[in-house]
Amino acid sequence: MTLLKPVIEVVNLGSVSYASALRAQRAFIRRHLDALSQLPTSEPPVNALLLCEHPPVYTIGIRKAPYPIEEEERLKRLGAEFHRVDRGGLITFHGPGQLVCYPILNLAHFRKSVRWYVGELERTAVELCRRFGIKAETSPDTGVWVGDDKICAIGIRCGRYVTSHGLALNCNTDLRWFSHITPCGIEGKGVTSLSRALKREVTVSEAVEPFLETFAEQFNCTLRR
Repeated sequence: MTLLKPVIEVVNLGSVSYASALRAQRAFIRRHLDALSQLPTSEPPVNALLLCEHPPVYTIGIRKAPYPIEEEERLKRLGAEFHRVDRGGLITFHGPGQLVCYPILNLAHFRKSVRWYVGELERTAVELCRRFGIKAETSPDTGVWVGDDKICAIGIRCGRYVTSHGLALNCNTDLRWFSHITPCGIEGKGVTSLSRALKREVTVSEAVEPFLETFAEQFNCTLRR
């Protein structure tokens, strides 16, 4: 008997504010949670892959010590927004030239393991880099690295095995924004992009299709455009 692959709807949000992307995530999450609670819903729950770019924004996830308000104000004065969110991980930057992907998945349709899920996201980014001719690797620190430079950041949330937040792949991002923070709280490491690694311009548009192909293979799913 042939098992049907999970279907994931691809939703391209384009360039949107971080707040708008949060609202979009919550709408898809609610559909999953309503179904799990057996509440009536106007539409059946659907696994979704939200793709977007953001205007400059710093985000910080769950951490033991509160991020100083003085630091938040300093970053805002650079011309970026600042959001405290409920994902894992510390501070990072999102901006133009970065492919941001928010998978809203019910892991019951795949494998009910958060560790497995994060590993699959990492392997997706590693394979994407390989397709571009870039040797990328994982490390004990979450994310994907080219040498000591992070090319893809990963920070997720998972409640009742429904995922949100996700990954951010630097394509032709202005990496100077990262110089104002310690990305992901990791000292002594840098950041890079597809463009810097290849020494040519690689846009988000160029990266989207190979990313989707790699994601579909890695997660053994069917993408619905």
